[in-house]
Amino acid sequence: MKPFRPGVIPTLVVALLLPGLVALGCWQLGRADQKRTLLDTYAERQAAEPLGSVQLLSATDPAYRRVHLYGRFDAAHSLLLDNRQRDGQVGVELLQPFLDQPSGQWLLVNRGWLPWPDRRTPVQFSTPDSALSLDAWVYVSPGTAFQLHADPQGGQWPRLLTAVDAAQLWPQLGREGFAHELRIEAGPASYRLEWPIVALGPEKHLGYAVQWFALALALFALYLYFGWHKNKEKPHGSRHESIPHH
Repeated sequence: MKPFRPGVIPTLVVALLLPGLVALGCWQLGRADQKRTLLDTYAERQAAEPLGSVQLLSATDPAYRRVHLYGRFDAAHSLLLDNRQRDGQVGVELLQPFLDQPSGQWLLVNRGWLPWPDRRTPVQFSTPDSALSLDAWVYVSPGTAFQLHADPQGGQWPRLLTAVDAAQLWPQLGREGFAHELRIEAGPASYRLEWPIVALGPEKHLGYAVQWFALALALFALYLYFGWHKNKEKPHGSRHESIPHH
């Protein structure tokens, strides 16, 4: 059997890279499990009957719960979330404060997506003047919490933002409000909906995990191959040429 002599440098490289590749694969598997759990929770809570607004405010885990609201929109403090796409079209999502009468609390309601093909003209939308009943569900970002990138106390409304955190909005408006965004269900006050729950599904994470594990396997296989074949040539001077005899 040939001796295994991979060399110092290849051994150091493999020792540094291999654990990292395996760890990345395991991390992607963990993310896939988290996304499956999240999607299962979403499906379960979407199938449930809507809570009352007072029940929602006392819930310890409000994520993805449906809620029934009754009150009025505040059209004077509209927020437009920029760079939102639908079917390749650029647009915005319209969020407006909503004063819920049963609970007396403000909630930030996302009314859906609007196209904005020409940046030289304002986004066109309307807001119901009268009190109305609507159903919505609580959206909690599965990743990094959104931050408010502009001060709502200055400038003109509607405010164009790239991201918003409802918990930071209410103190700046001098109001008491719910800490999470609510996404409206289809109805007279909604625009285009169709929100993705997660940016990457479990199958994407599984695909990435397979790629990381494949790279780890390929690296280890190369390490073994070159370690066993490094010295397969005979040492210099070991060849003997036959001299013809006359």
